[in-house]
Amino acid sequence: MLPEQFKRWLVDPGRWPLVMGVLNVTPDSFSDGGRYADPAAAIAHAREMVAQGADLLDVGGESTRPGSARVPAEEQVRRVQPVIEAIVAEKLGCVISIDTTRADVARAALEAGAGLINDISAGMDDPAMLPLAASAGVPIILMHMQGQPATMQERPTYRNVVEEVGRYLKERMEAAMAAGVRQGDILLDPGIGFGKTVEHNLELLRHLSSLEILGRPLVLGTSRKGF
Repeated sequence: MLPEQFKRWLVDPGRWPLVMGVLNVTPDSFSDGGRYADPAAAIAHAREMVAQGADLLDVGGESTRPGSARVPAEEQVRRVQPVIEAIVAEKLGCVISIDTTRADVARAALEAGAGLINDISAGMDDPAMLPLAASAGVPIILMHMQGQPATMQERPTYRNVVEEVGRYLKERMEAAMAAGVRQGDILLDPGIGFGKTVEHNLELLRHLSSLEILGRPLVLGTSRKGF
């Protein structure tokens, strides 16, 4: 689905909240053990999630579970591109999101038909990501994460998790806008489970209103988290 349709959804209270289905096309995913690494299985699961009410499908070719290793951009593209193309051909009526921190992967996914970038590094891993979102005119999710997936759950520490996450998201939103991304194309994710203890996660969920003052839609990835 085109980014323009998703942008209309974002400003339409009648569609809130939007539900995102996660489609991991990796052999070592956090939640499903690589059951959808095969393209045929991934497409069948995409149909199932849309039938169950998913508005968006977040396709990722690199696991970001605690302790995970990085996957080269070329391999990510090999995993996600045929799946995205097949979902687009199915005309399921959903928005396809590409879950990656690499601009090369995001570019290939957008060319295949994705309409949203989901970057857990908020544009920090690849300096080309924010300019890509700006030039493509697509929405982008900017997420907070303390550390990197390989080490983020070792000893996460904050003085005030709500204030620190809010400050970081504000800074990354400003960086995106400086790169040319429209404010209306930015979504913010506090990063539940990404460099946070159980207590940090719950504190963020209790005080989401403190993040709403940033004026952008919030994305919450609470599905199948250990807490």
